[in-house]
Amino acid sequence: MKNRFPFKTALGVVLLAGVFYFFWQNRSNRTMTFRQQVLKTIYPALLWLTQAGNKNTQFVVRVATPAPTSFYSLAAVRLQGEAFDWSGLKGKKILIVNTASDCGYTSQYAELQSLHKQYADRLVILGFPCNQFKEQEKGSEQEIASFCQVNYGVTFPLFQKADVKKGISQHSVYQWLTDSSKNGWNKQEPVWNFSKYLIDEEGRLTHYIGPSVSPLDPRLIKAIAP
Repeated sequence: MKNRFPFKTALGVVLLAGVFYFFWQNRSNRTMTFRQQVLKTIYPALLWLTQAGNKNTQFVVRVATPAPTSFYSLAAVRLQGEAFDWSGLKGKKILIVNTASDCGYTSQYAELQSLHKQYADRLVILGFPCNQFKEQEKGSEQEIASFCQVNYGVTFPLFQKADVKKGISQHSVYQWLTDSSKNGWNKQEPVWNFSKYLIDEEGRLTHYIGPSVSPLDPRLIKAIAP
């Protein structure tokens, strides 16, 4: 009689290895909730699964055309409460992202920070925390700032929590991003946390990038630094 493959034993070993890996990865982490630690640990697998399961991952590119409403006429308030100098963005590319602290894609904060450091001479990243997707950003402005700095070393600008979906409460920046009569062509609103919009050096919207696309995706890097 042939020996059967010890499936249960193998499964047990895999699960035990997974538990060990989780606690090893988070051995010194005391600032994240258990949920946040789990989401951070499984992020690589989540990214792989969403990419593999969606052959048409959203990466919309448009030939730059002048926007009917100037991008540089917009305004936003930073987490700490001070106004942000929007006119200072002229001459650089801008990546706008709606963020959240309790999302499967939250680890993209680290990748966004990597972009910020590597391309600081040509790119500005603007993060807009949002609680509209499954209430995954319930924290106060102070809590968000602390979470991002302590866990991901975020130094790029973050703004006060904003509604990004179309509607009466939608933030003015996202009104511009999702209204073709203002930006020139795009109507796509964020479909989930960490949806991304790329603006060129002349204030023209050129890309909409879905949340399952890593900020370090080669296509995005090429658009930032061709």
